[in-house]
Amino acid sequence: MIPCQRHLFDVPREVAYLNCAYMSPLLHEAVAAGQAGLARKARPWTIKPADFFSESERARGLFARLLGTDAEAIALVPAASYGLAVAAANLPLAAGQRILLLADQFPSNVYPWRELAKARQAEIVTVPRPATGRWSDAVLAALDERVAITALPHCHWADGSLLDLAAIGGACRAAGSALVLDVTQSLGALPLDLATVQPDFLVCAGYKWLLGPYSLGYLYVAPQHRAGRPLEENWIARAGSDDFTRLIDYQDAYPPGARRFDVGERSNPALLPASIAALSQLLAWRVEAIATTLTAYTALIAERAAALGLRPMPAAQRAGHFLGIRFPAAMPPGLPERLAAEQVHVSLRGDSLRVTPHLYNDAADLDRLIEVLAKAL
Repeated sequence: MIPCQRHLFDVPREVAYLNCAYMSPLLHEAVAAGQAGLARKARPWTIKPADFFSESERARGLFARLLGTDAEAIALVPAASYGLAVAAANLPLAAGQRILLLADQFPSNVYPWRELAKARQAEIVTVPRPATGRWSDAVLAALDERVAITALPHCHWADGSLLDLAAIGGACRAAGSALVLDVTQSLGALPLDLATVQPDFLVCAGYKWLLGPYSLGYLYVAPQHRAGRPLEENWIARAGSDDFTRLIDYQDAYPPGARRFDVGERSNPALLPASIAALSQLLAWRVEAIATTLTAYTALIAERAAALGLRPMPAAQRAGHFLGIRFPAAMPPGLPERLAAEQVHVSLRGDSLRVTPHLYNDAADLDRLIEVLAKAL
């Protein structure tokens, strides 16, 4: 268990922020690093050509360590949707084949597949929410040789429903289906065994569980796809781009690994330092320890919510850092607004009250949530 780390964040004592799945606060250190980067941009004569590469490579390497791979596998992207578009542009799909999705999946992991299916005359197959709550069984039942692409999260964004990616990854390989993962709602708070799952592509936005800034995320590309086609052709994603005196010696070759998929203007002087600070702190805490701590938090909230007559998702069906709470009847009108008025911040997603704490929370925050819920019922 990691003790409360509130002192590292700008979260006032009177605020119970239990909404990391919406957007995480930034660490004080990340804010300072981002501000220092902006100050450097105010004095551009202090920025050297080497700076365009050093911070990008440091961030790439830190994310690779967090994921359990090497820097050659990682591209820097501005959003999960960008990484998913890279995947859609580089995976084969024939007419009549299928793309497998979950019901009510986050839109960024739906729209690119709809467009690809339309362009290739393929079919979208949406796995309905199972009455048992066991998504993995439903996905495995739908996976067969007709499925060319399986695009999933690690846990459902609305309520934290967990998928067994190890079993699904094995089934995808057996069926010949590419596996594309959006782990924006899990990576950094939920361990992932990359070597076992073996996705073809994996994307993660940085502003939630990676505790980073908006508009910077990361894309993992499996070795067999690293010679693929990038979404854009920018100067920095070509071989030899570190020599500014020879940029007009145009190159057909790309840099090694997944760097060809990097977004243009990746060397953002504010975003990269902030992300580096956040990734460094996550690695220092260790994802396994973060997961253990947050699992204890959500277990306590679930127990106390059940005592109020609410229906928290069972621990066996959800990710430990994520808790969806449903109501026996209709949700009280205006409940999220009533909670926010009491400085208790959670989200409503579908029919689920989504409660997602992090290490800046403590027992007092959990007490506040339960007290306000009790008054609202």
